[in-house]
Amino acid sequence: MRAVDISRPAGTPAVRTAVVWDVLRAVLADRMSATGRDRLDIVDAGGGTGGFAVPLAGLGHAVTVVDPSPDSLAALERRAAEAGVEVRALQGDAADLGDLLPAGGADLVLCHSVLEYVEDPAGALGAVAGLLREGGAVSVLAANPLAAALHRSVAGRFDEALRVLDDPEGRWGDRDPTPRRFTREALAALLSASGLRIGEVHGVRIFADLVPSRLLDGEPGAARALAALEQAAAVHPVLRDIATQLHILGHR
Repeated sequence: MRAVDISRPAGTPAVRTAVVWDVLRAVLADRMSATGRDRLDIVDAGGGTGGFAVPLAGLGHAVTVVDPSPDSLAALERRAAEAGVEVRALQGDAADLGDLLPAGGADLVLCHSVLEYVEDPAGALGAVAGLLREGGAVSVLAANPLAAALHRSVAGRFDEALRVLDDPEGRWGDRDPTPRRFTREALAALLSASGLRIGEVHGVRIFADLVPSRLLDGEPGAARALAALEQAAAVHPVLRDIATQLHILGHR
């Protein structure tokens, strides 16, 4: 895997999203090379306030965000205006994608932290896949139950950690704010069922959520070193599967 690229779009938190940004930039470069176009069509399903959408627009791409929250979309528009870029904002759920946007019109669709919360993950991912052009890709980011078990145990919540491992939805209890989590195998199965070819799988935030913030804030170069560690561990066959989130590409 490539060395860490710290020259990511302005405004992106490098440590927590370093791996995802490196993958996305490679996907975009490959797609631009294959199509001969410098401006790609990107849809961010559930993109909220534009943490990914605004930087992508800043790279020169045509970006549409679909999100059910009008407040998030209003914040997105303010964020885009402050950055001096244009981002199209549409209100709707993941299941509405086929009604809001034309089929086969996107080079890249982001589906980040969405599948955990929708009523029908398979249906949502099917709607996402329907937006892709031939040769396009979907970027899926989802919470991982193995990490939840690890984090609950580190916090001394051993019963909750055990429950995560036993629960089919990967939840640690009734107060768990995440409705469901996905293993690497479960995500791959969802992508395959949507007619997509499985691409790279990376672990995201393997160490970042375990390191006290005071170490990053008080130690010069710590953030850069942690980003490099995350990058190196992202494809490790053991460490990848205990990451807080799993990132997987699906190709049309």
